[in-house]
Amino acid sequence: MSQGHDSLHVAIIMDGNGRWAAHRGMPRTAGHRAGADAVRRTVEAAPTLGITTLTLFAFSSDNWRRPRDEVAALMSLLRRYLQAELARLLDNDVRLTMIGRRDRLPDGLANALADAERRSAAGTRLHVRIAIDYSARDAIASAAAAWRLERPPSREEFSRLLVGGDAHDDVDLLIRTSGEKRLSDFLLWEAAYAELCFVETLWPDFGADDLRAALADFHRRERRFGGLGSAPQLTAAE
Repeated sequence: MSQGHDSLHVAIIMDGNGRWAAHRGMPRTAGHRAGADAVRRTVEAAPTLGITTLTLFAFSSDNWRRPRDEVAALMSLLRRYLQAELARLLDNDVRLTMIGRRDRLPDGLANALADAERRSAAGTRLHVRIAIDYSARDAIASAAAAWRLERPPSREEFSRLLVGGDAHDDVDLLIRTSGEKRLSDFLLWEAAYAELCFVETLWPDFGADDLRAALADFHRRERRFGGLGSAPQLTAAE
C-alpha cells in the first residue's frame, strides 16, 4: 500500500489534444481548446481527492519546434485561460505559479502569468504549477550552474535551486494521458520516486473519474523508496 501523506503532489503530462481533434476531423487547435476544459475539471477535482500540489505540463521547451501557427494558438489559449479562470481560482483558494523559462514567452502571456502569481499567492487549498517552456534537463543544468560552493549540494539544497523550495517538491504520482509511456523531459529530479500511471484516455476526455481511478491505483501500491517495504511476517511454524 502507498505510504500515507498529509498532502499529495500529482503531476500530469497532458497528452493527446491533437489526436483527439484528428479523430473528429477538427484542427489541432480545437483539441487544445478542449484540453483547457480538462484542465478546469482536473483543478476543480484535485483538492477533493487529497491533492495539494498539481503540476501540469502545458508546453515543453521542445514544443517550439511545432508549426508557428500552432505555437501562437497555444500561447493565445494559455493567456485566455488565465483571463477566464483567474477569478475562479481566487474564489477557490488556489495558488497558481509557473515553472519553466519566461524570457521566450510573448510579453502578454508573461505579464498575465506574473499577475496571476501575484494575485493568487495567498492560496492554500491547492497549488497549481503550470510548466511552460519547461525542460527538466535544462532546469537541472541551471541549478547545477547556480551552485557556487565547493562541496556538493545535499538533495534538499539542490531541490530548492530547482523550484524555490516553496512547494511539496517530490512528485508522488505522475500521470500521462493518451497511452504514451515516456516522461518527455518532465520533472526528472522531482519524480525520482514517483509512481507512474499511463492511461489511454486522451487529455480532452480526462476528468474527475479518471483522476480518482489513478489515485485509487496509487493508494494500492507499496512505495518502498529503496527500502524493503513491509514484507509478510512468518510464524514459527513456517
